[in-house]
Amino acid sequence: MSIHVIGVDAYALGWVGVELRDGQFGRAMLAATLYEIVAGSSGAAVIGVDIPLGMFPDRWRAADTLAADTLGPRRSSVFRVPPRAVWQETDFATANRICRELTGSGLSRQSWALRPKLLEANAIWERHPGLLFEAHPEVSFREMAGEPLTYAKKTWSGQARRRELLAKHGIVLPDHLGPAGQAPPDDILDAAAVAWTANRMANGTASSHPSPPEQSDGAQVAIWY
Repeated sequence: MSIHVIGVDAYALGWVGVELRDGQFGRAMLAATLYEIVAGSSGAAVIGVDIPLGMFPDRWRAADTLAADTLGPRRSSVFRVPPRAVWQETDFATANRICRELTGSGLSRQSWALRPKLLEANAIWERHPGLLFEAHPEVSFREMAGEPLTYAKKTWSGQARRRELLAKHGIVLPDHLGPAGQAPPDDILDAAAVAWTANRMANGTASSHPSPPEQSDGAQVAIWY
């Protein structure tokens, strides 16, 4: 039976997805919302997303610290996910204050900018248990390479290395992706890396930070790779 999975990355205008069938490239897609990708994913065993899934009431997540510790020069690509109450606010100043009260540290603007997509993804995650899981592209690429990557994903050398790693693991991205080719190259590569992890999830070979995952309201909170 064919294994059908999708890896999704958030980008400035929405979401970009890469579909794999039996570990090989199937198609790429663009959507304004994650709901659109999920609605069009009939038959997908799992959908990996590069967005935090699951928060805690009053503390940071172990997953983010553990993942960052494995990435060497790429560790800044992982940000710590604040407690749940922070995301329930609608303005940055209040959210930042609550974050400091609960954790002793402030909230970055970069993290706050992800709020709409984070809330959308978590709503789907809670509504469809077992369909969505969280992955981080740099963690996935690090696993493919067996070591942290030297060059950042927006550099020529960094993108060449990531495309090479995907190809070595059976994911050959075509030069022409249709409408999805409008997305930035690094976001397409990230979606493909998440799809690689989705295939590992589907066949039972994925690992996680932490291992075993933490539990939040009965759900597993972890970054898979």
